[in-house]
Amino acid sequence: MSDTMYADIGYQSLLKNGQFVCGDHVERIDRDDGSVVLVLADGLGSGVRACILSTLTSTILSRLVAENIPISTCVHAVVEALPISSVLQLAYSTFTVINISPSGRAILIQYDNPGLILFRDGKEKPIHYLQTTIEEKTIESAEIQLQEGDVLMVFSDGAENAGVGPGMSYAYSWGRDNIAEYMAPFSRVGFSAKTLNTMFLDECSRRYGGKPGDDTTSLTVCMRTRKQANLLIGPPANRDDDDKMLSLFFAKQGRHIVCGGSTARLAAQYLNKPLTVVMNQKDTDDDIPAIGRIEGVDLVTEGIITLQRVLEYAKNYLEDNSAYTQWCYKRDGAAFIARMLFEEATDINFFVGRAANPAHQSPDLPINFSTKMQIVYELSECLKKMGKTIRVSYF
Repeated sequence: MSDTMYADIGYQSLLKNGQFVCGDHVERIDRDDGSVVLVLADGLGSGVRACILSTLTSTILSRLVAENIPISTCVHAVVEALPISSVLQLAYSTFTVINISPSGRAILIQYDNPGLILFRDGKEKPIHYLQTTIEEKTIESAEIQLQEGDVLMVFSDGAENAGVGPGMSYAYSWGRDNIAEYMAPFSRVGFSAKTLNTMFLDECSRRYGGKPGDDTTSLTVCMRTRKQANLLIGPPANRDDDDKMLSLFFAKQGRHIVCGGSTARLAAQYLNKPLTVVMNQKDTDDDIPAIGRIEGVDLVTEGIITLQRVLEYAKNYLEDNSAYTQWCYKRDGAAFIARMLFEEATDINFFVGRAANPAHQSPDLPINFSTKMQIVYELSECLKKMGKTIRVSYF
């Protein structure tokens, strides 16, 4: 992406009830020039064969598209590669390709998947496709310019059919247009792509009664402006570096988060502002210490306990994101940090002081210096997997 535009990407699947592998597959390739290629494929049927079909299709298409190979050649390569079912005499997988350039220019290619949805300003914006026949398949393609705030959603037919089938509650399929109407209000709130995706699949699961009748996969792309966040934890090992660390920290643009009591006192002294503790906040977790307040700092929290919870949220975010209902709405320090890092920031700078906290040196305590360093390392790795740009500086 460009210096200002950022493609926030999230995808996830629900397995068909009784299956252990997914018949849908999403492949992502980030190119050196900043562009990104995404493919969602849905293999015929379910189970292992469908998994093989969708994985082959998405892998072949993503790599060829990333090399700017003509789509006719890409489709021909897929047709030649897919194994033919001995029962159905078919080698079949639907697919949607999204190729986003650094400038936000997007090439969209579809075959037999439910139509991709583009939300702009909270409303669906129609996409005009050209149709061509390749290998007896009708391929739709379009080229559009994406803008800040745009949301792209593509999903397999398991989402369209959510709630329909034996023992299900709905007589008719949910349908693409009804899905667009349902998701439109959420598209303008500012949720991350992963959270939007989770909310959508939660509704699919609810309509299926928790027992999906088909593999259900969704891929969401949110076009955002790059935003920076800066997190400071721990005093420097050398007290002579206090001013250096703090001046570099506060010189950075974007949000400023200060974690830890000793660190907060240093920041308050540096800014010549009082440090106060905020008590009796509603919708907080009793296990997370109270937040503080310093004029000129966006968020002041306790250190290790709070960041340990943020790390738990981050690991869950990369899995099924089931904890989003906690960090999205609570008002404790861990939830505030999670929202700033997961939802808002694209570029995150960690300023880590190496001074050992005397309060953590007892062998009877589960917290020590190495605990802090390990949490920072694991959290930064999780954030990288979310697609964030991370820089860690030690003092």
